[in-house]
Amino acid sequence: MHHFLVIFEKCAEHYGASAPDLPGCVAVGDTLEEVKQAMREAIEMHIQGMIEDNEPIPPPQSTACYPDIAVPNAIA
Repeated sequence: MHHFLVIFEKCAEHYGASAPDLPGCVAVGDTLEEVKQAMREAIEMHIQGMIEDNEPIPPPQSTACYPDIAVPNAIA
C-alpha cells in the first residue's frame, strides 16, 4: 500500500487538489469532501495508467508540515 501526500487548496469557488509525487495528478470539487473523493479516484486512475504504460510507480517521497512562524503585529 502506498500513501501519497495530497495538497488541498480552497479557491474562490471550489477546492483543488494535487499529489506532488504524481505530477499531473489533480482534481477539483465544489466541497472538500467532493475533492477528496475525486482525488482518490484520480490517483487510482493515474497509477493504473502508469501500470498500463509499464512505468514504475514512484515511491512516495513528499512530506508536509506546519512550521510555527512568529508574525509581528501589523503597523496601522
